Amino acid sequence: MTTARDAAAAGEAALSAEAAAVRERFARFATDEAPGRSDVYEAWAAGVASDAGTASLLARIPASRRQPPLVFAVTRLLGAPLGGFAAWSQWLGANIDAVVVESGRRGLQTNEPLRCAALLPALSTIEGPIALLEIGASAGLCLYPDRYSYRYRGDRTVSLDPADGESAVILECDLRGAAPLGMPEVVWRAGLDLDPLDAGDPSDRRFLTTLVWPGEEGRAERIDAALDIVAADPPRIVAGDASDPAVLRALAAEAPAGATLVVTTPGVLPHIPRAGRERLIETLAALPAVWISIDPPGLHEAWHPPVDAATWGGFVLGRDARPLAAVDPLGAFVEWRA
Repeated sequence: MTTARDAAAAGEAALSAEAAAVRERFARFATDEAPGRSDVYEAWAAGVASDAGTASLLARIPASRRQPPLVFAVTRLLGAPLGGFAAWSQWLGANIDAVVVESGRRGLQTNEPLRCAALLPALSTIEGPIALLEIGASAGLCLYPDRYSYRYRGDRTVSLDPADGESAVILECDLRGAAPLGMPEVVWRAGLDLDPLDAGDPSDRRFLTTLVWPGEEGRAERIDAALDIVAADPPRIVAGDASDPAVLRALAAEAPAGATLVVTTPGVLPHIPRAGRERLIETLAALPAVWISIDPPGLHEAWHPPVDAATWGGFVLGRDARPLAAVDPLGAFVEWRA
């Protein structure tokens, strides 16, 4: 017979195991992900990894909502000071209940318009007009590649602007190789997301800019300017699971006749569990559409020809699972290889 003492002991053991998992995950983030990108997040993550008490607090957050960038963004959204670990940890202890609730309703949504600079070479291979459908659209910032200005530099210098002149969002990208570059003609745009955000909603806007890591200069301003563009002409964004074939097919069927349907998955596939990801790739292969993706090279085996993940040197920009270029996952560089 299980007693209250036994149940309490089991609960403490489970919490201890979760806290250990928190410390391991944040240690990995401090060592492998934050250095060179955010000194603040590196210090916070290293602090969590070495502080059992703070790790125990974060263990109250569901594991699926406990990614370090999400936890840190939520604490900043709720008012955590942007300083050293000690001040942040003290704030966390006083506000952990609110952090647990807010983390449970949020997810990582890296809606970076600069990704359009990596998508553009693949879009340039498609004759318009284009009906653009993005999976994992968040607030839809990557659904407006025709509304941004581009400044490519490197092997050659290319400047592209929308038809009505220079955009408030100027995307700068390092370019290597003979990538085709031209402004797409987008006549319809729609998105799918489990939890879409509204570019016109002040709370959603603040969350998206708070997801920018401290130290990443210019990103928050770029996202804010892109949000203005999207809010002025909102796309159709459906809340739904794109790994459900019926959901994706239903939205794809809304694309206008006479336009080439282009489905993009810029960086979203790693966040979909494997079974759903494989189901989604099968659905995309069967759709009357062009599929443009930005994925880690070792994520799946759909590439043809195969990609050597060890030597590729970036994420893979693909068209219908054919590798076109090595790209930065957030769009900072393109190395054309097709």
